[in-house]
This record gives sequence, C-alpha cells and structure tokens, in this order.
Amino acid sequence: MGRNLSHRPRSFRLSSNAASRGLTRFASTAPPEFLFIVSALGQYCGAVIAVGLFDDLAPASVAWLRVIGAAIFLLAFSAKSLRLGGHWSRQQMISVSLFGVSTALMNLFFYLAIQHLDLGKGVAIEFIGPITVAALRTRTSRNAIALILAVIGVVILSGLELGNEPLGLLFIFLASIMWALYIVIGSKVASFDRGVSGLGIGLLIGALFIAPFGAPDVGPAFSAPWILATCFLVGVLSNAIGYGIDQFTLRRIPVRRFSVLLALLPVTATIFGLLFLNQVPSITDLIGISFVLIGVVVQQRDALPATEVVA
Repeated sequence: MGRNLSHRPRSFRLSSNAASRGLTRFASTAPPEFLFIVSALGQYCGAVIAVGLFDDLAPASVAWLRVIGAAIFLLAFSAKSLRLGGHWSRQQMISVSLFGVSTALMNLFFYLAIQHLDLGKGVAIEFIGPITVAALRTRTSRNAIALILAVIGVVILSGLELGNEPLGLLFIFLASIMWALYIVIGSKVASFDRGVSGLGIGLLIGALFIAPFGAPDVGPAFSAPWILATCFLVGVLSNAIGYGIDQFTLRRIPVRRFSVLLALLPVTATIFGLLFLNQVPSITDLIGISFVLIGVVVQQRDALPATEVVA
C-alpha cells in the first residue's frame, strides 16, 4: 500500500511552518525599495517570457492564461488561510472583485500595448497612473520634489514619442488607469489581513471578466502544452510573486510612497529590455533612469503609523 503522505514527521511540519513565518517576517521587515526590486524581477521576467509567446499565442490569450495561472497558484498557496480565515463581508468581496477586475484589465491592456511598444518605454508611459495617485497624496515639498524628479525621468524614458504608435499608446494609457486603480483598491484589500488570499480570489474573478477577450484565441495553448505551462509560469512570476509582494508592501507604507517607488519599475523594465529583448537604451534613456532613481532617493521614508500597520 502507498504511504499516507498526510502523516509527515513533526519536525518537517515545524520546519515548513518556520520557513513560512520566516518569509512573512522578511517581507514585513525588508526595506520597501528592496522588495520593489524583487517584485520587479518577478514581473519583468514574466513580461520577457510573455513577449516570446506572442508569436504562438495572441497577447490577450497570454494575459488571460497568466491571470488564471496566478489565481490557481495563489488560491492553492492560501488554501489554509481561506479555510480558517472566516467569513468575507459583502464590502470585502466587492473590494476584492474590483481589485481583481482592474488587475486583470491592467494585464490585458499592458500585453496589447507591448505588442507595439518597447517594454521599457511602455512601462514608463504606463507610470502615468501611479504618478497621478502620488500627486493627489503628496503633502510636503520634499515629496513634491521627489515626485517631479520621478515624473521627469519617466517622461524622458517614454521618449516623448506620443504619435508613432497610436494603438499601443491607447492600450498603455488604459493600462495606466487600471494601474492607478490597482494601487488604490489594492491598499484596501491589503488592509483586510488575509495574506494573498484576497489577491487570489480577485484574480479568479478578474479572469472571468476578461475571458471574452482571451478565450476565443486560446486554442494553440491547449494543442501545445508547453505554451499553457509557460503562460502559467508567467502568472506565477508576474502576478503571484510580483503582486503578492505588493500586498505585503502596501501594509507597511503609505499609498503615496508606494506610488513613487513604482518608478523603479520602468527602470527595471528598461534593463530587462536590454538584457533579454535587445532593446538598447539610449543616452537619453539613461538620463531618465537617473532622474527616477534620484526621485526615489529624495522622497521621505515615511511608513504607516503603528495603528494602521497590518501585522
């Protein structure tokens, strides 16, 4: 007879729990800037892989399968907390649903955009959404200067090429709106203290919402299992890891600081475009990166008051 795998040694269970607690403690204490870099690594590793899939599968279908894969992974990862976490209120479910829909649409519009735009420039222009959120929440002159520097850097990175790719620009502007909603609603979902289960439920709802866009052309993924597996890998890297880290970070710092730190993402996207997609940044792009980094350094390192931090 087969071994009953549910009867694992107590030492194994303890070490597993200790590892989980260690990861949670690390995400709760590591510098937010470092967490953003880790998040960006996950997101743009996924983006680079996704771009390589566009020859075999429509971008909308890649985005849809990415969201499904991330939802499955996150729900499996948080199965225990879902069982023990108790009832979700109607208001919480509304917030989680809106969060998932805005996140899924952000992914969809972003993939449709980078079909036409360089990865680094696409992310730079998309940063209009976080910039708007940060501007509305900036209260001190130091933070205003940091925001202005980040804006200058992002504008330089975008290349001011607002007329060359109208369709790509339309999609990236729509993605930027969804990114702003992702930040604002995501901070609310993070405050529910449900780990990443809210993100998992939200992405499942978001996947259902964008199914009419992604499902019609998904056939090649089911005839070539490697495509399906790769799309799910993109979901784990970009959504489960990247957005999961965001949930931890949003519990620690104000939305304003979070929004400005997102300026690190266009910088990371430019570097990934260079390393993996042969999208070489110009001297102008490097100047833009410098402005972004200076803006991130200049801003205040404010954190949420102890009474607002989610343990």
